[in-house]
Amino acid sequence: MSSPVRPVGRPAGIDGFFQISQRGSTVAREVRGGVVTFVTMAYIVVLNPLILGFALDADGQTLGGPGPGNLAVIAAGTSLVAGVATILMGVVANYPMALATGLGLNAFVAFSVASQMTWADAMGLVVLEGLVILVLVLTGFREAVFHAVPAQLKVAISVGIGLFIALIGFVDAGFVQRIPDAAGTTVPVQLGATGQLSGWPVLVFALGLVLVVALWVRQVRGAILVAIVVTTAVAVLVEEIGHVGGWSLTTPELPSDLVASPDFGTLGEFSLLGSFDRIGVVAALLLVFTLLLADFFDTMGTMTAIGAEADLLDEDGMPPRTRRILVVDSLAAAGGGAAGVSSNTSYIESASGVGEGARTGLASVVTGVLFLLTIFLAPLVAVIPSEAAVPALVLVGFLMMQQVREIDWDDLEIALPAFLTIVLMPFTYSITVGIGAGFLAFVLIKVVRGKARAVAPLMWVVAALFVVYFAIDPITDLLA
Repeated sequence: MSSPVRPVGRPAGIDGFFQISQRGSTVAREVRGGVVTFVTMAYIVVLNPLILGFALDADGQTLGGPGPGNLAVIAAGTSLVAGVATILMGVVANYPMALATGLGLNAFVAFSVASQMTWADAMGLVVLEGLVILVLVLTGFREAVFHAVPAQLKVAISVGIGLFIALIGFVDAGFVQRIPDAAGTTVPVQLGATGQLSGWPVLVFALGLVLVVALWVRQVRGAILVAIVVTTAVAVLVEEIGHVGGWSLTTPELPSDLVASPDFGTLGEFSLLGSFDRIGVVAALLLVFTLLLADFFDTMGTMTAIGAEADLLDEDGMPPRTRRILVVDSLAAAGGGAAGVSSNTSYIESASGVGEGARTGLASVVTGVLFLLTIFLAPLVAVIPSEAAVPALVLVGFLMMQQVREIDWDDLEIALPAFLTIVLMPFTYSITVGIGAGFLAFVLIKVVRGKARAVAPLMWVVAALFVVYFAIDPITDLLA
């Protein structure tokens, strides 16, 4: 019996499924990129419990039960949802983008939502937000908005995110720090804690930055991953010898136990409509709207930036399988609420894996599997200090910044909105704020110059939504 004939030139197996050769990559590069993406965002397994685990809801309760044991429960749920969602992104959308609990969104849930209701009610709102976004995707509205955005404004979003993640890297390493209020100055940030670099952790970061830049310009294969591993080893050695302390998040110490039994106590702990009884329909809907708008445009900016860095965008600035990407992202948002660990969203740190060569969903599968393994290997993941991981973000920020040349800076109708988009992301520590300011400026300038008809109808809708977004506090007070 003869075997089936395979079309000439069509790769089989993993290569064919993920289109690895077609996108100019290799299995080794995809695996390496997936590992790098995981390492640069594995901090969320530690950070999410610290943000959610100590906040009290309106009844004075902590998420996942009484602390400090609740932190391990939240960490297990965080790893589980991130792993499943990221694997789905790889298999369903074939895109090198990982997902996990959204920073900023989790803080909003902890300090602005749960403080008004129970944790179960708050997570119910997160589930609702994810379901609403899913409906917007399935009806084509989310993609239509994406198409309505001018191509150069999409470039500005990528550049702004590049500056934003570079700033995240410097801040997480302690290289840039907020000046204490007691200092009596209006300058918000400075170099180090005292205006100069001090402490071994910052020195380790500086070493990691020098190493990753040197390896990158020398075109060393696996430069980012090598730099992270070497810098982590140095950090462990420094802490072991000097017991220096002062690490920003994770102390780089070899754990006594490599494996821990997981507890998924937060799974299913949500009340879909409980918030409506607790704070009223109007207030609950406004909270859902705020969550929705932030999630909606964060993902749009992230997938554009990653697609641009990976050279996967078409002539309209759209990534392949856009709808599938957005469906998975929407399900992840709802899944994060259903698992009691806050909305999951796309991570711009995925760009570090793209910088390492990732071009397909295989990298996402690798990242997702590693997240699932952290459910059991959390002690080992905790060895990597942020000072060793975030130099990669600074390098990737540079790579994304290079796209700024594609913006026509002589055209004020696009240059001013692009400028606001780029600078407000790092200045406000928010991707959504940068996008909103850019969109509003674009519409305003068109109107002022008598070109209102040139604005796509959906841009008017989005601009109106951003007006509500920026004025959400006074609107809430007025309706209350």
